[in-house]
Amino acid sequence: MNRRLALLLVALVAVTLAASLALRGRARRTEAPDAATWGWWNLAVADADRPRDEELARVLSLPYTAGTARATGDRFGVRVWDRARAQPGRNLYVSGHAPEAVLLGLDGRVLHRWRIPFAAAFPGRAPGPDSGFFRRASLLADGSLIALFQGTGLVKLDRDSRLLWRHEAALFNDLWVAPSGERILALAKSPRARPDLRPGGPLLEDALVELDGDGRERWRASLLDALERSSRRALMLPLGATADVFHSNTVEVLDGPAGSGPFARGNLLVSWREIDTVATLDPRATTVLWAQRGPFRAQHEPSLEPDGALLVFDNRGGQDGAARVLRLDPASGAVLWQWPGPPGRPLRSRQAGAVHRLGNGNLLVVESERGAAFELDAQGGVVWEFASPHRAGARRELVATLFDIERLETETPFLASLERPQAP
Repeated sequence: MNRRLALLLVALVAVTLAASLALRGRARRTEAPDAATWGWWNLAVADADRPRDEELARVLSLPYTAGTARATGDRFGVRVWDRARAQPGRNLYVSGHAPEAVLLGLDGRVLHRWRIPFAAAFPGRAPGPDSGFFRRASLLADGSLIALFQGTGLVKLDRDSRLLWRHEAALFNDLWVAPSGERILALAKSPRARPDLRPGGPLLEDALVELDGDGRERWRASLLDALERSSRRALMLPLGATADVFHSNTVEVLDGPAGSGPFARGNLLVSWREIDTVATLDPRATTVLWAQRGPFRAQHEPSLEPDGALLVFDNRGGQDGAARVLRLDPASGAVLWQWPGPPGRPLRSRQAGAVHRLGNGNLLVVESERGAAFELDAQGGVVWEFASPHRAGARRELVATLFDIERLETETPFLASLERPQAP
């Protein structure tokens, strides 16, 4: 362990102890006094390019270093906007700065916010390291929002952030919501003894959970069992040393052409980070229909393209462990296209990231740990760029992890009702 890493670890321990005392006493008011003290922050300087342990991405921020949405000069917010080539719409994003979702215009203006502190969402529950922010959020046509508190559960808020319902469960990493809001898919974890797979103790078993529009569980299915009972079981072996043997981080319902086969409409697409695997399952997640391991590593947010290609944010499979965006042939695993980042600056995001195909054919790439997003045209040119304004630290050297940005392209009654931006 080098000296800089050792000093950072000491600083994290000191901050954690200080924050624990602050929680027991009187916390100082900040610009966001209702925010939980936990956040997910990363160094926004050159050292952030170095691979770091996942725990170093979790920095417990004291009230005086709480993230802020105020931009400084031209460094933060929207840096590039080519009106002629960017996909029209609005952007919904969640990040590690606060328990809120932000609706952003393409010009960087804040149009709306949904926000609820953890204590109001889950009264009587003790906060943890993932309680100070939304990990995922999905906006419905009437302006209501379904949001994920990592490891604790889901909440549904109305357009004015009033709590409509909560669902308490150990849910993690991703969320899929039908446009009507009447079907919700989430990823759950629970300990399970499997000495044949992990002799040293229980493993964390991932499950797929379906909820109805009121947050009531309809069914759940073990993803471990689904893979074991399929012809693709060999992909899971050997398992890594961690108890989190799959670390499922994506769930999506395929909306391609109707028919049969592993990529038929209604089948489920999942991503397993720890075994570098993307797979499809039947609609009740009882068995794996297709799976591909690599050439990506620790990947996030795969999606199926209209032509059948697989689009994926590859977190660690690029040169020297850098990230990249890949377009693959799912039949052969061959790389059809890749984007390693803007010229002269490779993508770096070891723990999160996303890529979305937009309606005009552009790609929206989320470089989570750097708090950055890029919209790319067909030639890989950047036509829209966003740098998160949520900064912390005495020198604003920390940036909140930008977990995801969704481009909202379809006008809804709620979006049409918005009159003017809110002040940042």
